[in-house]
Amino acid sequence: MKRLIVTGDDFGLAVPVNDAIEAAHREGILTTASLMVSGAAAADAVERARRLPTLRVGLHLVVVKGRPVLPAAELPDLVDASGALPDRLGRAGFRFFFLPAVRRQLEVEIRAQFRAFRETGLLLDHVSGHAHMHLHPTVLGLTIGIGRDFGLPAVRVPHEPPVLSWRAAGSGLVPRLAASLLLAPWMALLRSRLRRAGLRANDHVFGMNDSGRMEEGRVRRILGGLPDGVTEIYFHPATRSCAELERDMPGYRNEDELRALTSPAVREAVAASGARPIAFGDI
Repeated sequence: MKRLIVTGDDFGLAVPVNDAIEAAHREGILTTASLMVSGAAAADAVERARRLPTLRVGLHLVVVKGRPVLPAAELPDLVDASGALPDRLGRAGFRFFFLPAVRRQLEVEIRAQFRAFRETGLLLDHVSGHAHMHLHPTVLGLTIGIGRDFGLPAVRVPHEPPVLSWRAAGSGLVPRLAASLLLAPWMALLRSRLRRAGLRANDHVFGMNDSGRMEEGRVRRILGGLPDGVTEIYFHPATRSCAELERDMPGYRNEDELRALTSPAVREAVAASGARPIAFGDI
């Protein structure tokens, strides 16, 4: 049995992203969105989500490459001099694991993001980590523990089948295989801890190796070879460029991704795949 989750990430980052996610849900195949509660356009995203009762919304947890929910003064060891969360993922991961003060502030910030999501009044569909930082064992442990207090039902597992994604893309087999091998231990840990916590998850994901390049042809080829189980395909759509996208996603083809999400040919490919469109909460 094939089931398909189609997600728009970075909901709340900027108005053009919110515009695209709303259009992709109303007119296209998008079933879920991942909300950045600290995003500059988060309030606008929440207002749209309230108008779209069939759009399921999860928390896109931001612990790197973004702004915190809490004031910088409460997170002196977690943020830089400008009040931003760290950009260097390797260094951030080291500090999260080895420095107790950083871990304490990380816990406070993660709890604040869950609380901010609850205050929107939206039903929590899932959690995903910005830059997949929920794969980090410290972030994962905090997410599961704190999420229990907020009714967390499901978590994204960012496992992309390398051969299937290569067939859809037509290039890059070696780096896809290498990335899959590199992430394998972290993926196994993620699945094991989610099972022990009784949390639901997808089986496969597409959008990792081709992030920012999920155009119509690629998406149709993915749908043509969709594996059994629960597959999530995630996108970064936008209606136009803006400062936030130029800063955070240089080179991304956000408008092409929106066109793919609203393409009649892609909708037909979903129907032809036999997959049932769902959200994480339906797993």
